[in-house]
Amino acid sequence: MEQTLRILSTEVHAAEAEAARVLRLPNDADPKAVTLDGIDRIELDFPKFADGRAFSQAFLLRRRRGFAGDIRATGDVLIDQLVQLQRTGFSSAVLKDGKDAADAARQFARYPQYYQGDAVLTQPAFRKAA
Repeated sequence: MEQTLRILSTEVHAAEAEAARVLRLPNDADPKAVTLDGIDRIELDFPKFADGRAFSQAFLLRRRRGFAGDIRATGDVLIDQLVQLQRTGFSSAVLKDGKDAADAARQFARYPQYYQGDAVLTQPAFRKAA
C-alpha cells in the first residue's frame, strides 16, 4: 500500500492551525448532519487509543458525504493506527508526542495491498485484476 497519509508532528499541526477553515468534529457528532460548506479540513479526535468512533466518522465523510478536503486525526494517534486511518478516509494524522514519524513508513510497507476496497480505493483487488 502506497503511503498517502500525511504524518504531522504536534508542532507542524499547531503551525497550520489557522491556515485553513477547520471544523473540529466531536466524537459524538453525526457527520451526516454537519454543514461542510467552506470547510477545508475536518479534525476528528481520538480521545484515547480504544475509542474508534473517528474511524467511522471519517468513512462517512469520505464515502457518503463526498468530502474531498483534509480529514485529520488528532489526539491519541499511534503508529499502529496509521494504515487503518488511511483506509477509512483520513488524509493526515498528528502523531502522539513521543512517537517517531519515521516508523510510519515501515507500517505502510508491512501491508502493501488489501483484497477488499476501502474509503480511498473503493475497487476490490479482483476488480483491478480483471
